[in-house]
Amino acid sequence: MLDLTALAELLAQPKKIVITTHHKPDGDAMGSSLGLYNYLVQLGHHARVIAPTDYPDFLAWLPGNEEVIIYTENTEASAVLIAEADIIFCLDFNSLSRINQMGELVGASSAYKVMIDHHLEPQDFDDYRYWNINACATAQLVYTFIANELGHREYINKDVATCLYTGILTDSGSFRLPNTTSDVHRIVAELIDCGAVNWRIHELIYNSASENRLRFLGHCLANCLEILPEYNTAIIAVNKADLEKFDVNTGDTEGVVNYALSIASIKLGAFIVERKDMVKLSLRSKEEFPANEICKKYFNGGGHRNAAGGQSGESFEATVEKFKSILPEYKKLLIQ
Repeated sequence: MLDLTALAELLAQPKKIVITTHHKPDGDAMGSSLGLYNYLVQLGHHARVIAPTDYPDFLAWLPGNEEVIIYTENTEASAVLIAEADIIFCLDFNSLSRINQMGELVGASSAYKVMIDHHLEPQDFDDYRYWNINACATAQLVYTFIANELGHREYINKDVATCLYTGILTDSGSFRLPNTTSDVHRIVAELIDCGAVNWRIHELIYNSASENRLRFLGHCLANCLEILPEYNTAIIAVNKADLEKFDVNTGDTEGVVNYALSIASIKLGAFIVERKDMVKLSLRSKEEFPANEICKKYFNGGGHRNAAGGQSGESFEATVEKFKSILPEYKKLLIQ
């Protein structure tokens, strides 16, 4: 295992560095990755971000995005970069299974692995770990890693600040989730002072939907929303035919689950969607309800207490019924 001093010494000289994050990256995944990238290139490192899969178009404007390699589209080039890397930064994930086929390559690499993450129960594949489950976003941890641990606040320029602000904005639910502490607001203020244009970032993230995405959302709310008042639970279940009808692309389902949770009496919201090879679940909850427990126990997943995800190899219909069958077990927590 590396300690901070040893890692800082490694970073003191130019290195070949790969930065990667979980599959189907969200705002925090790409914001933290590109924030770290824009910091490292200032120090003279040969850094590249490799995303395991594609990600939403509404993140394509992030500074440094043109340098991102998508593994599924560039497997050979990605494999060479991973094999030749001196250091691999693993951001916003804590298990090699979260980067799909890249997991074997990263695990086999002789590079030092640095994990920066805020998820529960990290897997022991890393050489240095900067980990805090109380952080609202990995981008928050990247900020404190650069500014506080390494003492390099002066390198948080406009590009770094813009990326990290994006990560914190999206993973904190626009600063409304319980882990958005006063420290988070102080960090965000610092990022704005460093050049992040908060209102413009919000516009680019939340006000750039396609017409199809908006019509798909309307369909979800009008035709796919089911309320289970006896469990204070709302489910939005979408099958493959719906995805094809509205030409749903990567990122178009982002945030749909939050509409289920926005109903006043609802304590647990679920978005269940039928993908090509499996059924995906996204859960959101209020207060102390453990959405991550359901995902870990029944759907091969996990996450945070109030925001978690999982998957199922059963049929779409069977998965929806399985989810409903679990609710009686949690009724006391859901109706209190």
